[in-house]
Amino acid sequence: MTGPKGDVQPLPLLPRRAVIAGAGAIRYSGAMSSLRKLLSGLEGKYRLYSLLTPVTMIGEVIMEVIIPLMMSRLIDIGIADKNLAYVLKTGLLMVAMACVSLTFGALGARFGAVASLGFARNLRRNLFRKVQDFSFGNVDHFSTSSLVTRLTTDVTNVQNTYQMLIRICFRAPIMLLSGTLMACSINLRLSTVFFVAVPVLALVLGIIIRICYPRFRRMLAQYDDLNGKVQENLIAIRVVKSFVRTPYESAKFNGSAALLRNLQVQAEKVVILNGPVMQLVVYACIVAALFFGGRMIVFGDMLTGQLISFISYITQILMSLMMLSMIFVMLVLSRASINRIVEVLDEEPEIRNPEPRAVEHPDGSSGEAVFDRVPNGSIDFKNVVFSYLHDADKAVLNDINLHIDSGAVVGIIGGTGSSKTTLVSLIPRLYDVMAGSISVGGIDVRKYDLKALRDSVSMVLQKNVLFSGTIRENLLWGNPKAGDEEIKAACIAADADEFVCALPKGYDTDLGQGGVNLSGGQKQRLCIARALLKKPKVLILDDSTSAVDTATDARIRKALRNTLPETTKLIIAQRIASVQDADVIYVLDGGRIHGCGTHAELLENNAIYREVYDSQQSQN
Repeated sequence: MTGPKGDVQPLPLLPRRAVIAGAGAIRYSGAMSSLRKLLSGLEGKYRLYSLLTPVTMIGEVIMEVIIPLMMSRLIDIGIADKNLAYVLKTGLLMVAMACVSLTFGALGARFGAVASLGFARNLRRNLFRKVQDFSFGNVDHFSTSSLVTRLTTDVTNVQNTYQMLIRICFRAPIMLLSGTLMACSINLRLSTVFFVAVPVLALVLGIIIRICYPRFRRMLAQYDDLNGKVQENLIAIRVVKSFVRTPYESAKFNGSAALLRNLQVQAEKVVILNGPVMQLVVYACIVAALFFGGRMIVFGDMLTGQLISFISYITQILMSLMMLSMIFVMLVLSRASINRIVEVLDEEPEIRNPEPRAVEHPDGSSGEAVFDRVPNGSIDFKNVVFSYLHDADKAVLNDINLHIDSGAVVGIIGGTGSSKTTLVSLIPRLYDVMAGSISVGGIDVRKYDLKALRDSVSMVLQKNVLFSGTIRENLLWGNPKAGDEEIKAACIAADADEFVCALPKGYDTDLGQGGVNLSGGQKQRLCIARALLKKPKVLILDDSTSAVDTATDARIRKALRNTLPETTKLIIAQRIASVQDADVIYVLDGGRIHGCGTHAELLENNAIYREVYDSQQSQN
């Protein structure tokens, strides 16, 4: 701030109480925001069941609170006066109340179970939908194993807590309040027994919560690590077996599991103190009530039935406190899970659809929309810079400028780590450029509707991915509406039809998880056929014929030229033979374009290309 003469004045300091209050308001606001995000999945009948659960719990509590009062009258009036009719009438009424209480309790348990299971189902659905919108960068930020833990263990923790909240969180406070009022109405002086016990319980609970939360958070982080090791081991099980590394992997898993156990023990050994302390306080209160209440009966200040009812109410009050303590402990455990879930729900996808804007299409038309059609397969990179860490000093692609005509066949070659895959991953916006621009069909890819762009760009990745199901079901990923003739034509072009027809069930052969019953070359050809069914404007083959022989590779490349003449084809390869017939070949080195031209031109002018060619020729 500046004073009247322009000199700088110190900012006024806020009172400490105001700062603390402000921080508390921020934490409260954040907690409410997190709660709203979680409860957004509560809809339909699950919301109704969530409302019915506390209603039935209240009905159960009312019956349980009235029963000790009826018991007091039965003893002090019916038994004391030897009135059998009154005893029978009151006893039957108590039985009826117990049945009503049981009915309410059973309904509450069922409604609570259905509501919590539905809540967990919808929460997992929302999380999964959110993850599906993530870019590769978002997934890298969390790690796959952590996302799996959040969708399973963390959601289960929150589900259990939610069920306790809608049942016990309504039952326990109402029982506590009702029991306290009834106990005080019987004998106010004797009620001071549990008024002393409550602060003790609150103090113990506060200490437990303070110690447990960080321990539970470390435990959940270790769950992520354990899941990561399991996932890595199962994916690479063939490598583990072939290198006889089972003992090593087992030892690594056992170490991670032992660490998880130790963290669980550290957390649980504090939590379990809650039970013994609560039991100690409960029994201490009962003993004190019996001692002081017995004296009152002797001196005629209290009736026997009233003391028995008072003991029942004390039990109800202290059991309610125990229930509340259980809720707080569950909240401590679930707080870590809630924060981890909300982190995923709060994560903003790095890549999203553009906002509708005034656009002008290549045909001259205009309107308020995003581009939902890729006109052709031409590709332009202009001064492109890209870094996975969003740091220009650690860019993996630098100053990339290139133009590819629609329908051209382009080869991309370079050493390991030269960022060939990264380069082509920018075309369908699997990642976004850090600087510069990429255009497909003359339009910046960031202006396209994501579905339209990715439907027009087919990628056959270096790692072949097939899913559980039949060959036909996997191929239909490329085009769900494709008929048998289209499927067969795509497989013929990918040189896959012959081996598919040789299988016992042909196109209806079940692949198993990941296509375990096929060879690497067969999986590659099916992935190519799946990509061809999309009839894309741009086809990217990322070293996707590395597992087939050169003759098969040549047949596939020839078929691609003939069947998709207007599709732009980008072929990343390690073998010169796979790209030497391309219209133009780009040589990448260290994230930069080191040279471009035809096969003959590069042999003459590019040292890297010539060195690779000579080394492969000498091996042949």
